Amino acid sequence: MSIEPHSNSYTGASSSSSGFGLGRTGSRSMDASPISSSSTKTSQPVVRRVGVQAKQPVRRLIIKNFTETPQLPKDYENETWKVLQQAVQAIQESKPVTSSLEELYKTCENLCHQKYGDSLYKKLTAEVEGHVKKVVGNLLENSADQDTFLEAVHAAWTDHCRQLIMIRSIFLYLDRTFVLQTMGVSSIWEMGLDLWRRLVMNQNEIRTKVLGGILRLVNKDRSGDAISQPLILSLLRMLTDIHMYTSIFETPFLETSRLFYHVEGETNVHRFTVSEYLRHVQQRLIEETARFEGYLDKSTRRGLVAAVEGELLERWTDMLLQKGFESVMVDHNLADLKLWHDLLARVNGLEKLSQHFGNYVKKTGKALVVDPARDETMVEELLKFKHGVDEVVTKCFHSSELFLNVVKECFESFINSRQNKPAELVAKYLDLRLRSGNKELSDEEMESTLDRVLVLFRYIQGKDVFEAFYKRDLAKRLLLNKSASFDAEKSMLSKLKAECGSGFTTKLEGMFKDMDTSRDIMINFKASKMHSKIGSLELSVNVLTQGHWPTYPPAEANIPNQISQCQEIFKEFYLSKHKGRRLMWQNSLGHSVVKASFPSGTKELQLSLFQAIVLLLFNDTGDAHLSYKDIKQISNIEPKELSRTLQSLACGKYRVLLKHPKSKDVSETDDFSFNKDFSASLTRIKINAIQLKETQEENASTNERIFQDRQFQVDAAIVRIMKTRKQLSHTLLISELFDQLKFPIKSADLKKRIESLIDRDYLERDKNDQSLYKYVA
Repeated sequence: MSIEPHSNSYTGASSSSSGFGLGRTGSRSMDASPISSSSTKTSQPVVRRVGVQAKQPVRRLIIKNFTETPQLPKDYENETWKVLQQAVQAIQESKPVTSSLEELYKTCENLCHQKYGDSLYKKLTAEVEGHVKKVVGNLLENSADQDTFLEAVHAAWTDHCRQLIMIRSIFLYLDRTFVLQTMGVSSIWEMGLDLWRRLVMNQNEIRTKVLGGILRLVNKDRSGDAISQPLILSLLRMLTDIHMYTSIFETPFLETSRLFYHVEGETNVHRFTVSEYLRHVQQRLIEETARFEGYLDKSTRRGLVAAVEGELLERWTDMLLQKGFESVMVDHNLADLKLWHDLLARVNGLEKLSQHFGNYVKKTGKALVVDPARDETMVEELLKFKHGVDEVVTKCFHSSELFLNVVKECFESFINSRQNKPAELVAKYLDLRLRSGNKELSDEEMESTLDRVLVLFRYIQGKDVFEAFYKRDLAKRLLLNKSASFDAEKSMLSKLKAECGSGFTTKLEGMFKDMDTSRDIMINFKASKMHSKIGSLELSVNVLTQGHWPTYPPAEANIPNQISQCQEIFKEFYLSKHKGRRLMWQNSLGHSVVKASFPSGTKELQLSLFQAIVLLLFNDTGDAHLSYKDIKQISNIEPKELSRTLQSLACGKYRVLLKHPKSKDVSETDDFSFNKDFSASLTRIKINAIQLKETQEENASTNERIFQDRQFQVDAAIVRIMKTRKQLSHTLLISELFDQLKFPIKSADLKKRIESLIDRDYLERDKNDQSLYKYVA
């Protein structure tokens, strides 16, 4: 085709309205000529414009075909391919390429423009295929050992990939045009990988040697021998790239790994201790994880980890737990316990771990509870044991809900395996802490101790037992001024109220209220005229509401006249203020401070009321002795109480009386005399500690009252259920009673209470069915 310019011309045009003439062929300047008009009588001025250019002409391009079609040189495709073929062969033989890459790329592009893309792709494929076949032949001829053969495969694969990259850069235009536009044709890179897969790795001999060599290297790595990680990484990436990793490597590899760890597990589980074996398993898991990062494909991770966990851990879980878990708990080895948890969590073994953990907690806790010889230290040991168990659950078991529930169930089980006693001992432990706690513990430590004891209290089912003993001990602390910290007492009361509700602490709160009221009464008494009648004695009286305080049996004694007169004076004052009330003196809770003169000096003796009565008998005896029978007759103190009193005065730490004959026990044939040689470094001496000690009679009466209270609760529960249901079978009634009652009780005891209610006409049996009860309205 040729392109020729085509000219256009413009002719001038005039306009009567404008008065101007424009000429394209004339000069670029334009002159204005005068215009004549018949109506114009005067001449018009001449207007001239200079330098105004006319519009430029539009040039048009016309494209015309060649008169003759150009022809390609003869044998153009073959000649051009020879150039490209020489370059490909030079690359494959690692020789320098004579032509520039730009020229080669342009040559490929021209062939594609001339519609030779399909032929070019086939020729290139054949060329690469021929070279790969030569590589196969060389590998098959290689009869060296496995390591050398793997190096040869690695080198051949590396060369093949490098050659494909260079060849693709030359044939890039082909790859981006013909290949993309033609369905079913692979890219040059994929074509090269496919040839390697079909021609190299599908060769049975080569595939077997490569697979066997890789597995052997992995086993050497597991055995601790040094291997070439870049070599194994290259070979595995080759399998991944040609999509044969899963089909020919992964399954045999996992089977080999499972067999390896199967044998290792059987060997080491009997050779190592449990702790050593678990650390070995942990190390194996770390090593296998490192293999993923080093050379294995991520897809193998799950199967390989499952093989290690299954053969080394899951298979031996039961035996390992039976063999070594209890010893780890006994040693309180937190590191090993955490390892136990972390490893068994991998194989869904936490349920089994929790069972063995629970068995240990129950076994150890029950040994602490059921042994009467350990009663004195039971609560302290339980608190220590609970602290250790909590530490294991928190630090080793990650505060798992599963293990927290196991701890709760186990403690509830073994603490209540011995009826009533743990509740009693917990109350007595609190009494000991609240009596002397602040002398040994700071306020923060005291609060921590109370919180820890409260945890044990939660597990106790017989909370009424705890309440009875705690109330008795609290009464003694308040009335004998033995409470170490009033704030600690209030704190414990608020904790019990938060834990069990206001109904549980109503009477305890009433006891504190009585103490406050008593202080106000004594202030008023001391301000009254009647106070002067008591003389030099100092009198302090606590007025108690009978329903709030424990029940105390009457303790008879002949009160000295001076003391009894004071009692009568206060009684007169109190009844004048509170008419209609009745005062009953509780002698067993009275205490006093008596001044005693000894040759060594005057001492102040803190005594119980009974101790004071006995000592005052020796004021007028001089050096004479008083027999046990004389003291009993004069004092009128109950024999058991008198024996305790005399023993504390004559056989205790501070012996203000002498017993004849000398012995630890008091008998009715003994005589007693005043100890003139008594001496002590302290001026005020506490001898009334016996009041704080619980007697067997007090313990028995407390348990008896608990039993009676429980009977009343059982009766009320039975009547309440039957009043609602009207009639109920024996089995269902027993079941509902177990659900409602908050303390442990036997079915036989429930049956006795049902029979008692039948006798009292609250219930009756059905005439046709003796196991059916009916409520009697």
